Amino acid sequence: MTVSFLKHSYTIPCASAFRDAIEALAAKRRVNVGDLARSVLLVVPAGEIQAFPDPGEPEAEDRETVVLKSGPAEGRPWRRKPRLQVRMPQGYKVEFIRKALGVALAMDRGELAVSLGRSAPVPQDYTPQRLPEHLEEMERMRAIISVLAFEPLAEGPRNRAEALHVLGFPPSANPDMRKVRAKFRMLATIHHPDSNYGSHARMSQLNKAMEILKRAS
Repeated sequence: MTVSFLKHSYTIPCASAFRDAIEALAAKRRVNVGDLARSVLLVVPAGEIQAFPDPGEPEAEDRETVVLKSGPAEGRPWRRKPRLQVRMPQGYKVEFIRKALGVALAMDRGELAVSLGRSAPVPQDYTPQRLPEHLEEMERMRAIISVLAFEPLAEGPRNRAEALHVLGFPPSANPDMRKVRAKFRMLATIHHPDSNYGSHARMSQLNKAMEILKRAS
């Protein structure tokens, strides 16, 4: 049976120097950044990658300016974290991919080497046939999030009722600011552009909704 591994576009926040070094390495090897990460995963045990120091996210002052191409703020400059876009099979954590890319740089610099040895025995409870089930479950979760996510308003939230709608409250609700902030934090972890399910349009409307409700409180 052939298993189709669905690809996912990961956003990997990282220091601009690290991003530039990875992109230069990919260009030198005539591959893309995802190829670098996948190559490391093929030859380096996952435990070794996990133990490698995380190159980390960028410092607070390390930002790049891009021009937004869609949404209410289309055409405006936006200061954001430097990042790499990596196409990989689903199921990896951002930190793990960043570490794998760090391993690729260290190997290219001669700081790490791969040694070939006798392979370890396959654990008795290894069940590769369950992988498709996990991939299908991840796709179901992705579909659920897409369906439940609010549809961005054409002009963004303009009043209290629309702000409540964006944050998932009924228009007639009267939540206190503690509940509003809790709902905002939960939704921001999903819709922040740096997350796997991120949306700049939804995050912008969440921020606008919070501004409206703070003024109304």
